[in-house]
Amino acid sequence: MSNLPFHQFCGTEGYVASRALQDVVNVAIALERPLLLKGEPGTGKTLLADHIAKALGMEIILWNVKSTTKARDGLYTYDTVQRLNDARFGDGDVRDIRHYIKLGPLGRAFGSPERVVLLIDEVDKADIEFPNDLLFELDEMRFHVQETDEWVSAAHRPVVIVTSNSEKELPDAFLRRCVFHYIDFPDEAQMRAIIDVHFPDLPAELMRSACKVFYGLREVPGLRKRPSTSELLDWIRVLLASGARLPDEEPPALQSVPFLGALVKMQEDADILAHHASRSADVRTAGRRFFR
Repeated sequence: MSNLPFHQFCGTEGYVASRALQDVVNVAIALERPLLLKGEPGTGKTLLADHIAKALGMEIILWNVKSTTKARDGLYTYDTVQRLNDARFGDGDVRDIRHYIKLGPLGRAFGSPERVVLLIDEVDKADIEFPNDLLFELDEMRFHVQETDEWVSAAHRPVVIVTSNSEKELPDAFLRRCVFHYIDFPDEAQMRAIIDVHFPDLPAELMRSACKVFYGLREVPGLRKRPSTSELLDWIRVLLASGARLPDEEPPALQSVPFLGALVKMQEDADILAHHASRSADVRTAGRRFFR
């Protein structure tokens, strides 16, 4: 277990982290366990790893998991094609297999002389056995290179951040080895703090109106993809660049909201919004007023 001070991560100037999120990051660092993050898209799961690295002064190594990714891909690959070409054309020393061993993201994290942050992004995209195939390496912080009969051992346990979009259930054995946190979508107060980080000079009225429209959209029932934080920031950027104004009326008329395509990305959702916009009466649900 690390002997460093517990409160190492307190957010950064570019990432507004709740106290609960700060605490769980520090728990994972202290326990030297992977931090498994879940939450709806746009809650900053992937971005968090980058800001942990910045806050701790560490390099970040990214492992983007795909449907075809295998655990060994993260450890190393043996480039047999290059060795065969070198043998045919006389380029390179084919006798030393080490020249053809290329470390993957996990291998580079283990091989680094300094402690690093390793982001295993969207772990549930791969085969269901993928997390289990990493158990030994994540526990022991070493792996065996079969071609050279050598072991690569980590000089420092990396800070491992694992993100999941809940596309499939993760194995219990993997979950037992992780510290878990679900990142809730920011409430309006936290969202205003996030916006202020990116747009410190944003007029207060535009901040108020943009949040009102944004959270109003998110609470329309039946949307398959509710607008996320990154889409809100893009939308505000477009509003500033264009000089467009937001509607002042209560409730706002949907057709008067400019650049709605920056927030709503599915035709099915656009149809749902159009249906609500066609209503002439005020509709209230959970205390919030929808668009007319």
